[in-house]
Formats: sequence, C-alpha cells, structure tokens
Amino acid sequence: MNRENIKVDFAIVGGGLAGGLIALALAKMRPELKIVLIEQGDSFGGNHIWSYFASDILPEHRWLTAPLVTYGWSGYEVRFPAHSRSLDNIYYTIESERLDWVLRHNLPASALMLGREVKAVSPRLVVLDGAQRINAGGVIDARGAGDLHHLDCGWQKFTGQLMQLSEPHNLTKPIVMDATVEQHDGYRFVYVLPFGMDKIFVEDTYYSDTPNHDPRRLRQRLAEYADGKGWKVERVLREENGVLPVVMGGDLDSYWASGSGRTAKAGARGAFFQSVTSYSLPDAVRNAIFIAEQPDLDGDKLNMIMRQRAQEHWQSGKFYRMLNRMLFRGAEASERYKILERFYRLKPGLIERFYAGKTGPGDKARILSGKPPIPIGKAITAIRSKKK
Repeated sequence: MNRENIKVDFAIVGGGLAGGLIALALAKMRPELKIVLIEQGDSFGGNHIWSYFASDILPEHRWLTAPLVTYGWSGYEVRFPAHSRSLDNIYYTIESERLDWVLRHNLPASALMLGREVKAVSPRLVVLDGAQRINAGGVIDARGAGDLHHLDCGWQKFTGQLMQLSEPHNLTKPIVMDATVEQHDGYRFVYVLPFGMDKIFVEDTYYSDTPNHDPRRLRQRLAEYADGKGWKVERVLREENGVLPVVMGGDLDSYWASGSGRTAKAGARGAFFQSVTSYSLPDAVRNAIFIAEQPDLDGDKLNMIMRQRAQEHWQSGKFYRMLNRMLFRGAEASERYKILERFYRLKPGLIERFYAGKTGPGDKARILSGKPPIPIGKAITAIRSKKK
C-alpha cells in the first residue's frame, strides 16, 4: 500500500452512513473535486440495516438514497396491547453491503481508503497510521458519537437477526413496533422487516435506563418470538447489535469539542439525529446535500457552518428531549409503552412529521393535549428535570 502523503480537495473521516452519503453527494454534485473517504473497517457502512419513511426525505433529495434501497413496502404496522394499526407511509430499508457497493461503483478507487486508523484530524489535515498525512482543503469528521458523558441520555439498545426460514412468513409489510411482547428493562418492542418470502429481519429493542447490553439474552428472546409466530428458523444470516443514545439534555458545546475540536462534524459526531428515535438517516441526507452545495469547503469555514447547523438542530430538538424526559423519568419502566401506544393513535401526518424531525407547533400541542398516559405530577416533574 502506498503510504506517501497525499493532497486532496476534501477529506471525509468515517465511512459509515453519514460519511458515505457525503461522499456520494460530492461525487454527483461536485465531480471536479478530488475527495477521499477514510474508513477504519474493511468495508464501508459496517454491519448495519437502516430504514426510513419516504416522508423523511424531501422529494428533491431522494436521488441520493434511491440507489441504496434494497427493500421497500407500501405501509407498515404497529401493535400494542390495547391498539394496533396499519399506516400507509412508504417504508424503505438500506443494507450496509449496498452502501459499500454503491460507493465502490461511484467513486474512483483512489478516493476510497479502507482499513486505515485515523490518528488525528484538524480542519485541513488527517494523520493516519504509519504517520501518513492527508492534506486537504477541508475535512469533516463522521466517525460516530463523541463523548456521550456530555449528554444526559437514556439508551436504545437492540439485537437484530436476519433469519432464513424454512417456510414463508406470510408478512407483507414491516411491523415497526410490536409492543405486545412482555416488557423488560424499560420500553420493549420487536421490530420486524419481511425480506422476501422466507427471510425476515427481527430486532429486539429496548428504551432502557442503562446502556448495559446482553446479546445472549436478546438472542434467546428473538428465538422465542420467532417460535411464537410459528417461524421455523433454518439459520441466522446476519446479526446486528447496538446501543444508541436517547438524549434528554446536555452540553452541546462540550460534546462538539469532544469530537475532534475545531473540525467540522457530521452524523452522530455532530449530534445530528432525531432525539426520540435516534434516527440519523434523514439528517445525514440533509447534511450531505447541504455540504455538497457549499461553494467553499475550506475546513475552518465548514466547521463554523456545521457548528451553527448543529446548534440550530439542537434548538429544534428541544421538544423531543422533553418528551424523552417524560418517557424515562415520568413513567415506570413497565408502563412506558403506554406513551407510545397513545402516540400511535394520532393522525398519520403528525406521525410522519415526528419521525422526520419536523414537528410543528400544532403537532406539539396535539401530542401534549388530553389525558396523559402517566400521572400528571410525574409528567410535570419529568419535563422540568434536567441533569445538565
């Protein structure tokens, strides 16, 4: 491998979803630029499945995700003990293998660097293992979360398996939340994606007070869920485990500084995610297009622009962080599902805007109106509670 120092117009550190989308947007919109995408792993995207609603992305931006989609459905279901519902919003899934393939087929080999450890970054410099230096007009860091100690968090943790079944499962649409399962460790639901006639992705998910994650126990519960549905599992084709922050508050300035200081950031590194769902894809698309539209990708200027963008995103997420405090501090762990059960009785348009992070004043009033599913005193106390 050639370890000589190189010079590029723009360097993207981190080849996950956020970094990959930035690279694809630049390749399409700014083909004159020499860019490099740097990833520590041996493939881009890691081992992930990302899903999103059609309404999460502006129509004029959908060209960016369209080549990445591996599955799509015309609607989805939610199931709760006292309420089940089908909704018509189109739902899509992207697999990390597809992101890797699309990047390799849309960017020159010289722009893709795999298996490289980043030792240091600054607005115009990336230092790799072996002391190789990448001098760039601008740098953006999209390597994942910064120091989460600066944020007040609950946790969304999960184990998901893609199962090969011996017989068809007969599902025609995803089950985004099946909360009819026994509640453990906070709000628990199972997430189901039907991949073809005899393949199904099943994920056991928890909104928990702690990040402690035991994949062995969750694998057992996944097997029990499949057995309860009468699905005969021949083998597990892939498994994904994760622990994501569900942010209730914190110090954005300190969080931003913890993730490579004065360098521009994207994805979780810059706190670009929907606070309740931990969804990062809609913001990753918006940021990728935004970055590619900038006439000047100078590292210092881009850091200032993205820092301001992060502040605006943080401010717009105030309502979602308040809801998280209600969920985690206003409800007993075993009763948290009631908050989501009530939410999914609301109008489809409101639910769509909520997932997209575009909840308006009328939506907020509707979400908070009526009899709360938790004691009013606890709800008020939770809303006002802030650790930081």
